[in-house]
Amino acid sequence: MGRLARSATLNDLYTALALTVRDRVLKQGVRTLETYTAQDARVVAYLSAEFLPGPHLANNMLNLGIMDQTRQAMASLGVDLDALLEQEEEPGLGNGGLGRLASCYLDSLASVEIPAIGYGIRYEFGIFDQIIRDGWQVEITDKWLRYGNPWEIMRPELTFEVPFGGRTEKWTDFDGRQRVRWVPETVVKGVAYDTPILGYRVGTCNRMRLWKAEAVESFDFAAFNHGDYYRAVKDKIVSENITKVLYPNDEHFEGKELRLEQQFFFVSCSLQDMIRVHLRLGRPLDQFHSRWAAQLNDTHPAIAIAELMRLLMDEYSLGWDAAWEVTRNTFAYTNHTLLPEALETWPLSMFGRLLPRHLEIIYGINHRLLEQVRARFPHDESRVRRMSLIDESGQRCVRMANLAAVGSHRVNGVAQLHSDILKRRVMCDFADLWPQKFCNITNGVTPRRFIALSNPPLAQLLTDRIGEGWLTDLDRLRKLETFAEDPEFQQQWRGVKHTAKNKLTGLIEQRTGVGVNPESLFDIQAKRIHEYKRQHLNVLHILTLYLQLKDNSQADMPARTFIFGGKAAPGYFLAKLIIKLINAVADLVNNDPDVSGRLKVVFFPDYNVKNAQPVYPAADLSEQISLAGKEASGTGNMKFSLNGAVTIGTLDGANVEIRQEVGEDNFFLFGLTAEMARNLKECGHRPRNFYEDDANLRRVLDFMASGDLAGGDKRLFRPLVENLLESDPFLVLADYQEYVECQAQVSRLWWDQRAWTRTSILNVARMGKFSSDRSIREYCRHVWRVEPMHVGMEAIEAYAQSEQSAE
Repeated sequence: MGRLARSATLNDLYTALALTVRDRVLKQGVRTLETYTAQDARVVAYLSAEFLPGPHLANNMLNLGIMDQTRQAMASLGVDLDALLEQEEEPGLGNGGLGRLASCYLDSLASVEIPAIGYGIRYEFGIFDQIIRDGWQVEITDKWLRYGNPWEIMRPELTFEVPFGGRTEKWTDFDGRQRVRWVPETVVKGVAYDTPILGYRVGTCNRMRLWKAEAVESFDFAAFNHGDYYRAVKDKIVSENITKVLYPNDEHFEGKELRLEQQFFFVSCSLQDMIRVHLRLGRPLDQFHSRWAAQLNDTHPAIAIAELMRLLMDEYSLGWDAAWEVTRNTFAYTNHTLLPEALETWPLSMFGRLLPRHLEIIYGINHRLLEQVRARFPHDESRVRRMSLIDESGQRCVRMANLAAVGSHRVNGVAQLHSDILKRRVMCDFADLWPQKFCNITNGVTPRRFIALSNPPLAQLLTDRIGEGWLTDLDRLRKLETFAEDPEFQQQWRGVKHTAKNKLTGLIEQRTGVGVNPESLFDIQAKRIHEYKRQHLNVLHILTLYLQLKDNSQADMPARTFIFGGKAAPGYFLAKLIIKLINAVADLVNNDPDVSGRLKVVFFPDYNVKNAQPVYPAADLSEQISLAGKEASGTGNMKFSLNGAVTIGTLDGANVEIRQEVGEDNFFLFGLTAEMARNLKECGHRPRNFYEDDANLRRVLDFMASGDLAGGDKRLFRPLVENLLESDPFLVLADYQEYVECQAQVSRLWWDQRAWTRTSILNVARMGKFSSDRSIREYCRHVWRVEPMHVGMEAIEAYAQSEQSAE
């Protein structure tokens, strides 16, 4: 870093160590590229508008196998390695589960030795940092790049031009073929930034390539000379806005337009890059799909289907049929949502103004699709309207999920229940037409980050008891079943959990000022704040317990600490009001001497990958209480269970499969099924009936509305109470009674610590299915048709030998 040791800052020390570790990683990156090129590999291109990789330094040291050596080396220099790890800024390039799943998959792609590259956007400002002020969420700019990023390598020579707006023109080429050229209004430049993604104890080092938008010409010297200083830099400012911030608020037209610009920008850069590599290796473009498998991570990159068609036809002269054959065999689509509002659509007028050529191509795809539908399902115009890529029912819109389904050779859901609902309801028409397209691949998480890094004491205990190898073969955890009732092992297990709870207790006091009892039951709900995830159902239970204790301070219930974490979208009023409600309940409960030592409520701020790592190991109870049929999968449920938390949840998303794996007796189940929830709504759901019929529920809701939680202000929480009583779209009141009864079962099991510990052990032992390594292997077999490719590890072995020689 060019600094004297005595004047080096903590960031200097962190950066120096990061660059030292990066050298070792990049040795393998070069070797990986050499191997892929020599063996003519088929490569997976994972297209995602979001990535949440978490901090890189510890992960790379773990994967290189140099964690202990690095700690010793830092100690010999008088440097605290933990302080350096804490210094690292987290790249907040996603909103939540979607981005974290993408990063788990990049980790697993490298760890199971699959040739791959992740493509995304280098947002200058990621998801906001969250602070809590007077109980409300306040969003602070995430300046994750303010000290630079030692893990990325800028590729200034690797740039592509991306057009927007303008018009199209027809022309005839020398062969007499009708062609189309796009005459854009503006052009921006995409610059590549690469981050190496090293596999665990293997030679493979793939890359995450993120694109930054820049102006083609960043400074207009003529305008400057004429004194027009703004116009001199206007193109630079406008162009760089595209990758300035993660997901602008799209409540306004300008926000929607910028989101579409972001999505098109990154897929265009990515596809141009893939074509560049393909041609450089001397491959014909009509065989593009034989060397590339492109995965669309939800609908955000779906415009790639029209863009690849444009590039193949307009830039490289393929005919429509040849281009379509390549396109539909290149792409596969993962659907991540059952919420209709999350299936992206774009107003036709805006889409046509920004991407006129792509709208023409979509019209062409739609024409051929609807001809096929009418031939297969004659006289079924309602089906034709549902399947059309253009929604004509109100404001005309382009349906991106429909485009993704038509232009992909495979469509998958991310949990068995989700995939079933996808085929039966959300995309049933497409499943009728192409049943062979649809499959399920249940999500998974990487145990390297979410056990080995998050919970080293548990990782060590597992290794001591079942040996090495479980981090890459999670099914080996089954061996723990032998020890589930062993008193000595149970004591060790409780010791590991207590260590994690003590650590989180310290962080909670440091960040919130709230002191909690690590001996209490840690009941945790940490996820994005959204009505369908039903944090307010959890709050209703807390208030139920609180009022019971106010009636009878000797009531038989164990001490509980309720911990919440998660961010609400800045424009989502009710979600932000739920955060205020949680904090209002916390103020009430934590300051009431009548319940002191019995109940505590904490909102743990700024929940992200880095801050989640101490949360998962500390949980006793994992709250997975979304309305059945609304959560596609969830991965937080897996992370909590992998760390020994017992789940209370509905039959929603991957909860169904977790319960099947861990056993019905080791999962606290409550609530309506997806089918029951649907039937209740169809039969004229009247939520006020539950209020009128249940005295406890009525008392809790009246208490919320009374103003006692808001310093006498009866208006503050009225929108939440009225929402529950008048519409209750996510059936909170319908599930309330069963939830409260199920929580009583939790309390009874907690009193029996031997039985609880046995349940905790069995949860970990039976979670082998939920490794992201298993998910990736299923994608390779059923979707991508890609085989592992071994990369030599001589570079790593040479470092190990040199370190031994130095010792």
